[in-house]
Amino acid sequence: MPQPFQEFTVVSGPGVELRCHDTGGSGPAVVILHGLAGSAREFFPTAAALPECRTVLVDLRGHGASTRDPDDVSREAYVADLVRVMEMVGTPVALVGQSMGGHTAMLVAATRPDLVSRLVLLEAAAGGGRAEDHAAMGEYFRSWPVPFPSRDAAAAFLGDAPLAGAWAADLEERDGGFWPRFDPGVMAAAISAVAVPRWTEWESVAVPTLVVYGGQGMFAEAAKAEFVRRGRNATRIDLPGASHDAHLDCFAPWMAALRGFLLP
Repeated sequence: MPQPFQEFTVVSGPGVELRCHDTGGSGPAVVILHGLAGSAREFFPTAAALPECRTVLVDLRGHGASTRDPDDVSREAYVADLVRVMEMVGTPVALVGQSMGGHTAMLVAATRPDLVSRLVLLEAAAGGGRAEDHAAMGEYFRSWPVPFPSRDAAAAFLGDAPLAGAWAADLEERDGGFWPRFDPGVMAAAISAVAVPRWTEWESVAVPTLVVYGGQGMFAEAAKAEFVRRGRNATRIDLPGASHDAHLDCFAPWMAALRGFLLP
């Protein structure tokens, strides 16, 4: 889709630049964070469907057009990045995050509640996962036969799932082929940092929070129920037909839930 956004860059610590995409306008500010191995482009349709808001989408460190190989991929580094962006945007903001981006958003709301007016977590949790699964994710990304000769070739390899389509669309054309806009090793290290559960932080979040789960997402019912139960001010919405990437494969229900919460 055409890019209707203004771009700006935020310097966040030595050697780290964050590319941001801003719809502009004077409406309430919304900041959206993508998940692991994604980029802000995944949420361009979401931002376009919030014309009443000033929506800012961030390529997180290690992703998209932001610094590709940062020295630090700790949870604290991601939080510091977002605090810097939000302070530049003007606060408080409604903070929206999917998957690892949701984990980051939750930690920001816990660390700097003064910056956050509302919180939306799409397919996110307090943290966890096995080291071998995180390592396998890195190996999967390393298995891509890059550079792909074309986007069509990438789509044929990656498959027809909505997330695979987003990956193919997000490839960078350079050096005679099409490359992912992330490094597999950085992705494995970044997701490994999410392995430590952050229940104390989650239980401290007092801002109104919407937790959205896909009926075909990655979390078991017991895990969903526990996460919402342990939230201080959390409301849950389920999207029965959605995957972990509901913003891609269940767009209309996702937007109905998001708009209903942000623009009551």
